[in-house]
Amino acid sequence: MNIIVQDVQKGMGTLKVMVKDSIDIQGMKTMAGSKALMQSQPAIENADVVNRILAADCQITAKTNLHELAFGITGINHTFGTAINPKYPALIPGGSSSGSAAAVAAGLADFTLGTDTGGSIRMPAACCGVFGLKPTFGRVSRKGVHPASSSLDCVGPFANSVEMIETAMQIIDPTFKVADALQQAPKLAWLQVDADPQVIAAIEQYLAQLHLQATPVEASFFEAAFHAGMQIINYENWQAYGDLTQTGLVGADVNGRLLKAAETTLAQVKQAEQVKATFTAEIDRLLEQYDALILPTLPQIPPQVVDAENTVALLNLTGLVRPFNLSGHPAISIPLQTKEGLPVGLQVVGKTNADAQLCAIAKYIKAAVL
Repeated sequence: MNIIVQDVQKGMGTLKVMVKDSIDIQGMKTMAGSKALMQSQPAIENADVVNRILAADCQITAKTNLHELAFGITGINHTFGTAINPKYPALIPGGSSSGSAAAVAAGLADFTLGTDTGGSIRMPAACCGVFGLKPTFGRVSRKGVHPASSSLDCVGPFANSVEMIETAMQIIDPTFKVADALQQAPKLAWLQVDADPQVIAAIEQYLAQLHLQATPVEASFFEAAFHAGMQIINYENWQAYGDLTQTGLVGADVNGRLLKAAETTLAQVKQAEQVKATFTAEIDRLLEQYDALILPTLPQIPPQVVDAENTVALLNLTGLVRPFNLSGHPAISIPLQTKEGLPVGLQVVGKTNADAQLCAIAKYIKAAVL
């Protein structure tokens, strides 16, 4: 399935786990899906999250492939192969944590780890029909995760249930305590965003099955937050990986994005930081009134692999996920389908550091129609 990059045999635990190959495992190269890093030195120590997984007596069975340098949204990788989307084989697996989402969808692991700088957990979760959580920014250790410095990136889990997401979070975040089951319906706000009618209809039909009310609300800085997030990731990825553009070994799509990212100025980053403060405050105000915000994970049905070579042309696919990297709020994608059986994600956004409560809300929403 082109999911496994390198085999790993560690631990004898009952849970099988795979980790994205932008996360260090001692003695193994961290290649981040790039030919440009194939000659890098093996990691001298485990990432913090890997140590926690092994300490929990889990078995790490593989590292997973990704969109090169975690700087793309389709998951297409011509060097190591593109992970097949197990449930929707014609469609992209989503990026950048493509292999991690596909491995869970294929039943190859109990949970997997990905990273999310601009939607890279929630997007592939929606594409592959699994659950994916982007924790609150800074909550899960990024020590041993590449790039080493990021203002937006989060390590988080994929799984086939919210309960397994909670188990994974307890392992990788010692402060995570599973919240009590909700005794009454959460107070939800439906964030008004632009999305294809097919996507909106699927979510509305799902919500119609629930005994829940979702109040329509707006976030006036939502689009500005998307663009601000792009500016920050572009600037920071150029700092981290710009030198690799001189090797001739970076794939054309990522190389082009990096060269374009080089044009991002510090002044633009400072403007983005101002947007970050304003947008974060706006979302915080909404979450003072509601338990969670809901909106689609993706604005459209994921495209077919054959139509998805041009990453830049598809950046709008991150339009509904990237703003919450800027604000840092936790967000989970719940897998849904259209009447035609195509994948749709329902994104639920919670209060800062209320990750456990967010999972409880997600379980309530998912259980309401079982």
